[in-house]
Amino acid sequence: MATTPPTRSPELRKDPVTNQWVIFSPARAKRPSDFKSKSPENPNNNSSSCPFCIGNEHQCAPEIFRVPPDPNWKLRVIENLYPALSRKLDHPNGQNDDSSSELSGLGWVVAGFGFHDVVIETPVHSVQLSDLDPSEIGDVLIAYKRRIEQIKQFDSIKYIQVFKNHGASAGASMSHSHSQMLSLPIVPPSVSTRLNSMKEHFNRTGKCSLCQVQSKDLLINETSRFFSIAPYASSFPFEIWIIPRDHSSHFDELDNKKAVDLGGLLKLILKKMALQLNNPPFNFMIHTSPIQVTDSELPYSHWFLQIIPQLTGVGGFELGSGCYINPVFPDDAAKILRELNVPI
Repeated sequence: MATTPPTRSPELRKDPVTNQWVIFSPARAKRPSDFKSKSPENPNNNSSSCPFCIGNEHQCAPEIFRVPPDPNWKLRVIENLYPALSRKLDHPNGQNDDSSSELSGLGWVVAGFGFHDVVIETPVHSVQLSDLDPSEIGDVLIAYKRRIEQIKQFDSIKYIQVFKNHGASAGASMSHSHSQMLSLPIVPPSVSTRLNSMKEHFNRTGKCSLCQVQSKDLLINETSRFFSIAPYASSFPFEIWIIPRDHSSHFDELDNKKAVDLGGLLKLILKKMALQLNNPPFNFMIHTSPIQVTDSELPYSHWFLQIIPQLTGVGGFELGSGCYINPVFPDDAAKILRELNVPI
């Protein structure tokens, strides 16, 4: 008579980086290796009407720059046709500080100045980011860096969020491979919470919480400059972080060699995720430091790239409490992805 394998007991974990509590409840899931996306992303390969395809540039919002700067481009950075913030709305002299905030009867109000850009990662509609070679993905990463350096000239911008939505259920409105950059006149509360949590860990231990991540059980893959892990208190099943080995507070400190190295590891992780999880919709976010940080904040602020495959929904408990329920322990997820062989 077959016996049911024992399940691990539930745990609550608090992450020293995000400061979030997560409930790990394996009884709510099948075996971790059985996780597959129920709605895999099947890209629309109809490029005739896609404004992001080469030859259709006239259908797009204004271009900021392209690489290389000739008709046969490999990537383009353009304005978002439907921006969340307005680059035409600004305060005098580009300033947007505490004095420009207003307290109304309902809460604080800041003018909605900012930049919302799109990075078209490839001229070919059927090509996804993970299809590019490491140096081409590195070019995309360097395009983020280049645009960040341009935007940092505006004193009113406090934080720049780089993100990618892959798949309709992950928020992508276009199937052509692209990512986005949203430059904000405020520092989002989640960023402040993250930095405060990392500061608390640093004050307690004298070490950066991301430099200190050494657990082999959480490791997926690594290079000489970066390593990927399933975070200790991952909010979502098969969540992945890619972290620079050297302490670095700002993503735009990335150089060309590190960009290619990161491009290779990102490609490997995306390939593994697609193979193991049935090509799921996903989001990735680059968590960097606010533009204006003090010297005292640099020792504990450390940027990283977070990847979240869309495998489970967010319910009322998560929305109400801010505490997530994850049916997969991170060391189980890391072991599955670590041992998965993917041809590159």
